[in-house]
Amino acid sequence: MEEAADPDILAAAIAGDREAFEALLRRHYDRIHGLAWQLTGSRADADDITQDVCCILAEKLSAFRGDAKFTTWLCSIVYNACRDFHRRRSAFTRFAGRLSIMAGLARGPDGRDLYDALWIESAIARLKPDLRDTAILIAGQQLSHAEAAQILGVAEATVSWRMHEVRRQLAAKAGPED
Repeated sequence: MEEAADPDILAAAIAGDREAFEALLRRHYDRIHGLAWQLTGSRADADDITQDVCCILAEKLSAFRGDAKFTTWLCSIVYNACRDFHRRRSAFTRFAGRLSIMAGLARGPDGRDLYDALWIESAIARLKPDLRDTAILIAGQQLSHAEAAQILGVAEATVSWRMHEVRRQLAAKAGPED
């Protein structure tokens, strides 16, 4: 739905209206979950992070001052929640998740365009974290460079350079081996 319809709902939710808060969550739930999924690469982790973000949002909504678009502010909360999640997660937990897919206890890729999906995932995973996160916000969430810069805490020119570098590195990986 359009953000233009949010101001009244947002104001009511900030004022403590539970129905408005629920409407706000319903309106933005897919964005929260989608970004979490893109940043973690796991639907299960995205489910957990999305639940956490909904709780965080209930606590932090009154802090929203309108200095940025609500969606930009919300994406920064999701981004930070994912970053915190990655910090807490150990190598053993990541290994256990992969092992559960191999053992058939969890679902892996569904087979559609599997080669391309694996290549892209692998190529993006090999990017430095700052480049990977920038690419996810710009290409995955279709945020503007200014919005991504605000979330990442860098200059807009830095985001532009990072996206140039992402394209350069991905093109080099796609090209013939020397």
